[in-house]
Amino acid sequence: MARNKKKGLDPMIVLVIVLILFVALTAAAWIGSMWISGDVDGTDRTSAAVLAQQQAEVNARNEQKLAQYAAEVEAYNARINANTPNEAWPEAAAQGWDVVDLTNYPLEVPGQITVNREDVMFGGLLLVNEWHSRPEDFSDAGILPIYSYAKDSGLSSFWENSTCKLHPVAIDALIAAFKDAKAIGYDNYVLAAGNCYRSYEDQNKIFQAQVDDYRERYPNYTEEQLYARTKRSINYPGTSEFNSGLAFTLYLYDGSDYYKQTPFYQTEDGKWFLENSWKYGFVFRFPVVDYPMDNTVDKTYKTGMSQKLNCYRYVGKGNAAVMNHLGLCLEEYIEYLQEHPHIAVFENGVKKFEITRQQVGDDASSFPVEINRLTNNYTMSLDNMGGLITVYEY
Repeated sequence: MARNKKKGLDPMIVLVIVLILFVALTAAAWIGSMWISGDVDGTDRTSAAVLAQQQAEVNARNEQKLAQYAAEVEAYNARINANTPNEAWPEAAAQGWDVVDLTNYPLEVPGQITVNREDVMFGGLLLVNEWHSRPEDFSDAGILPIYSYAKDSGLSSFWENSTCKLHPVAIDALIAAFKDAKAIGYDNYVLAAGNCYRSYEDQNKIFQAQVDDYRERYPNYTEEQLYARTKRSINYPGTSEFNSGLAFTLYLYDGSDYYKQTPFYQTEDGKWFLENSWKYGFVFRFPVVDYPMDNTVDKTYKTGMSQKLNCYRYVGKGNAAVMNHLGLCLEEYIEYLQEHPHIAVFENGVKKFEITRQQVGDDASSFPVEINRLTNNYTMSLDNMGGLITVYEY
C-alpha cells in the first residue's frame, strides 16, 4: 500500500507570512523611534508639558536672581549718591566743612592699578619752591597758550598777550571761575605776561640778567654772593612757581591799563576771586603778613616768599577745599598729608572728597597704586616729595 507523502507549506502562504512579519517589525521599529523622539501623540504632549514646566522654573529662578541683583545695585548706588559715610568712621560735623582723619581705616573697596609717572605730573600738587626744583623729567609739551585754548570759551581776553601759557587743567578751572564771575558782573580779570608759565630757559634769562646787574653794581661781590642776593627777589631756574605751569599772577583791567590804581583786593572783583577761588581748585600761593588781606597769617617761613605777589596756584578742588578750611599753604598741606595719608572731607555732614597719599618714590616711570573702587571719579598727582596723592570726588 502506498504511503501518503507529507505536504509542505504553500509558497504563497509563506510569502504572505513573511510580508506580515516584515510589516509588523517595521511598524514596531517606527513606533519605537517615535517613542524615543517624543513624536507619539500622547508622549509628545507629556514631554512638552514637562519641558515647559522646567523652563518656567528656570525663568522664575533667573527673574528672582535678576531682581535680587537689581536691588543690590540700587542699594549700592543709593549709598554712593547719598554720600553716606562709613558707619565705622569717626563722625563728621553736621554743619560746615569738616576734615576727618582716616589714617587707621582701610579703603572701603580696595583695588590696584599701575600708574605712569608722566600721566600724574600735572594733577595739581607738584611742589615747586626754592628747596624743591621741578622734576628732571618735567615736560612742558602739554603747556599751551591760553589765547588759543580759551578763544572759544565765550569770555573776553583774560590774558595779557600770546606769551601767557598754562597747563590745560588750570585754564579749564580759570574759565569756569571767570564765567561765574562774569555772571555777577565781574569781568575785568587778566593774567600778567611773564607771570604765567616760564620755561627753564626763560627763568634762567631773568635770573642771569639780575646777576649781571648786581655784578656791575657790586663789583666786590663773589659769584656766590651775587647768586645769594639775586635769590632774594628771583627764584633760581626750576624753583620758581611759574616754572610749574599751574601758577599765575592776576590783575584787573580797566580798559586802558592792566594795573589799576586801586589795589586788587580793594575791588569787588578782587575780593570775590580771593574768597571763591578755592571752589574752582585755586589757592593764594604766598600769604605774607597782612597780605592779601588784613590779618593774613604770614607763611613766609614755609613758602620762602616774602614779596607781596598776587600769585594763585591750581591744586584741584578737593585739595583746595582742605587747604582753605584748615588755613594751610601748599607746603603745609603736603606735610599734613604725610602725617594723615587718608582723610575724608565733608560739607554739612555729606562726604565730598576722600584723599589718600602713598609713597611711590621719584625714580620709577610707573608704579602700582592702591585705589578705592567705590568711585571712578578721581584724580592723581605727584607731590615732588616722593608721594602720589589721589583725590576722590563724590
